[in-house]
Amino acid sequence: MGRKFIIIFLIVFAAVAVLVYSRFQKQHLQSDFLTLYGNVDVRQVDLGFRVSGRVVAMPYQEGDLISPGTLLAELDNQPYFDLVNQAQGNLDSIKANLTYAEKVLARRRELSAANDGSISQEDYENASANYSSLQASLQQSEAALGVSKTNLSDTKVYAPAEGTILTRIREPGSVVREGDPVYTLSLLSPVWIRAFVSEEDLGVIYPGMEAEIFTDTPGGIVYKGQIGFISPVSEFTPKTVQTTQLRTDLVYRLRVIADNPDRRLKQGMPVTVRLKKQKKQQS
Repeated sequence: MGRKFIIIFLIVFAAVAVLVYSRFQKQHLQSDFLTLYGNVDVRQVDLGFRVSGRVVAMPYQEGDLISPGTLLAELDNQPYFDLVNQAQGNLDSIKANLTYAEKVLARRRELSAANDGSISQEDYENASANYSSLQASLQQSEAALGVSKTNLSDTKVYAPAEGTILTRIREPGSVVREGDPVYTLSLLSPVWIRAFVSEEDLGVIYPGMEAEIFTDTPGGIVYKGQIGFISPVSEFTPKTVQTTQLRTDLVYRLRVIADNPDRRLKQGMPVTVRLKKQKKQQS
């Protein structure tokens, strides 16, 4: 009976020791680390044309991985090609008229310099004014041709960066206005973690501070990152706070720039961020 009592006592004592040690370790860990909770925030880009027209090609689907510079969508470019030809023809016509006006002005200048009465002052001034007017028209026509060429090039949409097609908004045959989105592209980089820190912990964090990022996936890898931005203002309390109690309830937004080597950090995914507190050095 006494032996059983001793065994039970040892088991209870061991259990209590493990519990005490576990709590001690947890408190020690919590004192060395600051744990925050947030969500993955991936930048998205709505892609559209700068001109209006009819969509003729959209070769990519939702989920496709896109590299920078990939041609994503095209409009029917025939109307804009015709406008380029029209502007080019107008420019050529003005150049021809300007060449003739320059020759006329040169002859008028010679006759006026001879001062033999073969040309009136009014004729000379009209030739000079016509030449100046055609020079201005030439500049205007060159600008119109440049605009036409730009509009022609804007009938194509290219990927600005590496990413994944998140949403395919339009289909070939659709008529779109300028600025209407046709794709939503989720950029692969940068990947941010949006988290919040209380006012009382604001003094232990700083930009560039290293962070460990955990997902809710069992056995998932630990992602590395660093703090890139700390908001200078609170978000969920009034700007003017009087009491100490209210000041400790202030929450500040911060952004953690995360490495995403396996591309498994997705938009909106909840994560846990752990920051190692820096010990104060003795002066």
